[in-house]
Amino acid sequence: MERTVKFDGRPIWAEISLGALTHNLRAIRKHVNAGVGRGPRRKVLAVIKSNAYGHGIVPVARALSRAQTDWFGVTCSAEGTELRESGIREPILILTGFWAGEERQIIDNRLTPAIMRIDQLRLLEKAAARQRKTRKGPVDFHLKIDTGMNRLGIPPSELPAFARSLADCPHLRLAGTFTHIASSEVFTTEQTVEQETIFDAALGFMQSLGLDPGIVHMANSAAIVARPTTWRDMVRPGAILYGYHQFFEPSELNPKMEALLPVRPVLSFRTRIISLKDLQPGSRVGYNARWTASVPSRVAVLSAGYADGLVRSLSNKGRVIVRGGIAPILGTVSMDLTTVDVTGIASARVGDIATIYGTDGGTTQSVPDVARIANTASADLLCALGKRVPRFYLP
Repeated sequence: MERTVKFDGRPIWAEISLGALTHNLRAIRKHVNAGVGRGPRRKVLAVIKSNAYGHGIVPVARALSRAQTDWFGVTCSAEGTELRESGIREPILILTGFWAGEERQIIDNRLTPAIMRIDQLRLLEKAAARQRKTRKGPVDFHLKIDTGMNRLGIPPSELPAFARSLADCPHLRLAGTFTHIASSEVFTTEQTVEQETIFDAALGFMQSLGLDPGIVHMANSAAIVARPTTWRDMVRPGAILYGYHQFFEPSELNPKMEALLPVRPVLSFRTRIISLKDLQPGSRVGYNARWTASVPSRVAVLSAGYADGLVRSLSNKGRVIVRGGIAPILGTVSMDLTTVDVTGIASARVGDIATIYGTDGGTTQSVPDVARIANTASADLLCALGKRVPRFYLP
């Protein structure tokens, strides 16, 4: 690894395997198109919001574009504009809609907004009408239907009002309809089945109103793995695209589900030991003295803290890998530094690599491993990766 990554500066970095990323995209595409035969191929919308889950939105988008993803999904027009300015040409869906004032930027950059409220139609129609001379055809949008997550989207009961409003918007075209599943990884509740039933009824209602729903999509990462009936015309992989499965419930399902769609972790996150201290029993470490040595101990200081993405909730319970051995985190993770116990790793030296996520010396610690310790989601840890951490993109 050191032969591949060379840089000057603070010794902390992330390695992004573009080979693993494109492998995952192809594996997802193959998985959701198994058994399709000569029927229409299901599309894949790669979710690259939040700086591609911390991996770097532009390099990730370029790699996925080369691997022929069908769509990209972002959170806002700023993310979509950044992709357009970097040369990305694939359709880009703004998953959380738009705020008043973004309409011109959306149209100028050929972005596809999601409509969450009926009043957004009028905003988009006015902007499209003003710019009709500079573009060909109507402005496409996707309609989000709230099927029970109760965040964004119009309820099915508002579909007649939506249809009436859309009829007064000649410069707009409904190009897709979608919903978001709240609990696709949870098999101890019927919520996903209920949402799917509500969504199907809404689609049928739309057709009775003379509305063509366009591209239909609802499956997120866990549904892509485990719920084939949700795949529809297009699927939307997020965390699984970067190599990480959701935590399924009941937990005994996890090995089975992970085997259904094997993916490769894209991210490795590493730092170095910048100091070593030999402490006597009774010595205290870090803010608020939350760890006290009970035996003679050797403590290493790492050039990584919560501003980098080594989250504070790992204080006194996380771990890193040093020379293939496990080094527990001691005391409070601070903004720029973290202390670990290398008492059992006698060969540890200043300058040694400490692996936060990844493999070293035959020992692996994955993002989901750390997420379980921190009692959070893998995506939470990925998005926490700090801006000041250099990203190195490897084949």
